[in-house]
Amino acid sequence: MKAEFKSKLLDWLKLAACVALGFPLLIYFLQERLLFFPQPLVEDPLKANTGAAIDGVSLVTADQLRLRGWLAHATNTRAPAPILIYFGGNAEEVSWLAASAGRYAGWSLLLINYRGYGGSEGKPGEAALFADALQIYDYAAGRAQGGRVAVMGRSLGSGVAVYLASQRPVAGVILVSPYDSIESVAKGIYPYLPISLMLKHRFDSIARAPGIKLPLLCLVASADRVIPRPHSERLYAAWGGPKQWREIAPAEHDSIAEAADYWRAIAAFMAGLA
Repeated sequence: MKAEFKSKLLDWLKLAACVALGFPLLIYFLQERLLFFPQPLVEDPLKANTGAAIDGVSLVTADQLRLRGWLAHATNTRAPAPILIYFGGNAEEVSWLAASAGRYAGWSLLLINYRGYGGSEGKPGEAALFADALQIYDYAAGRAQGGRVAVMGRSLGSGVAVYLASQRPVAGVILVSPYDSIESVAKGIYPYLPISLMLKHRFDSIARAPGIKLPLLCLVASADRVIPRPHSERLYAAWGGPKQWREIAPAEHDSIAEAADYWRAIAAFMAGLA
């Protein structure tokens, strides 16, 4: 009986070890699939908004991939205007915003899909998105009235927007459902895993926030269950410049843009930058 018990115990210990080692390895190798959800282009805004002042944009990256998006002009005359760059969420194909250009207090809106999203080539990753953001900024600055560029990031895109604001002279920053870092969010979801050792894409916004002295508008949904409120609060508290906090209620992570107060706050902030 003792030998049988020891044999079964050894089998259970082997199984436990496989689970303990196998699950973290699985998460490590699949983390891109857990973090990025590339979406196809549903409908070309140039066809869906016939007659609107929307231009197609195509950028070739340093590694010879093509990113595609749109510049939605503030007026139908296509007169020069400052430009707001938008970075979307992890499952967001950004063409749906092309018809919203009139909501930004006279700023045009630049929308470029991440690698692998919409018609953009390649695969997304933190380093690639950061490098692309700098190139997108340089494109916008060369076309914006007076070179004035602002940046807006939602959810995953808030990390891209914070990075860009730490590297380039933008006029202001809008963050929607932002987080302190992906590491911090992941630890809340997987408290039993060695996240610090596993994570390849950290999007460490809170480390950059104190050095950014630019105006910030932080928009959070009152019932956000995807990015828990403390993550947004920590980033907001660390921000180095003038800042505004707006809680949109009732709203959830995916429905925040359906609220009229959301758009009113954005328009007021952009008007203040002008």
